[in-house]
Amino acid sequence: MRYGFLIPTGGPREVADLAHEAEEAAWDGAFYWDGVAIGEMDTYDPWVVMAAMAMRTERVRIGAMLTPPARRRPWKLARETTTLDHLSGGRLVLPVGLGAVDDGGFSKVGEPLDRKIRAQRLDEGLEILTGLWSGEPFSYEGEHYRLEEMTFLPRPVQRPRVPIWVVGAWPSERSMNRALRYDGVLAATTGTSSGVTPETIRGIREYAEGRGKTGAFDIVWEGQTPGEDPEAAASMVRPYAEAGATWWIESPWTPPNAPEDLRRRIKQGPPRVD
Repeated sequence: MRYGFLIPTGGPREVADLAHEAEEAAWDGAFYWDGVAIGEMDTYDPWVVMAAMAMRTERVRIGAMLTPPARRRPWKLARETTTLDHLSGGRLVLPVGLGAVDDGGFSKVGEPLDRKIRAQRLDEGLEILTGLWSGEPFSYEGEHYRLEEMTFLPRPVQRPRVPIWVVGAWPSERSMNRALRYDGVLAATTGTSSGVTPETIRGIREYAEGRGKTGAFDIVWEGQTPGEDPEAAASMVRPYAEAGATWWIESPWTPPNAPEDLRRRIKQGPPRVD
């Protein structure tokens, strides 16, 4: 089990400083978020913020929870991710999904809101992304995107590619099979009010193993634990780890989550189960 910390508040310098403190406190990942205009929240470009995070850290994985390729041009995303992978020395991970349509980057600028279209653009975008990352001549003809032959250099530092984590809504085979084409699944559920449970994680793991995904394939879940009580924190995470989760993302999405609150929780350290 590895442990990441989501940093949802603070200006770019504060976020970079908090990422540094997460590294110092033995977290394995420091994550930001990807948005354009959500309510009255202070919103900063994730690629600029993650560049600052990369410059203030040396070991932790970095990424944004999560990027919706449906509202990004795939070739621009390919250039951004490759650059950040080089800047970080090969520490980038790319979590992706359909995206939240309450973001003005979808709803107020004419981007398609239909779930099927967003899913199609996600699939095509990921095919283009991995094709361009190859560093070989690449062209593409899809329903939503068309590329004449291009060669993108340099390739990312990581081989065979920057790891891609895809939202997988259990037990939807279509959603799960999309995630299994890549390097990890961000666990979600469909058709249930109980949310993601250890049984959900176990089902995802067994489904993945039954289709040959073992070893490096990540199963990611998130939540919040009481840093002041390490035993209670570990007891919350342990069932997910035993069920097969490989990453726990400490995710203080809601207040109290000002930078000083985040700093306090970061310094308390990960909810380790070992």
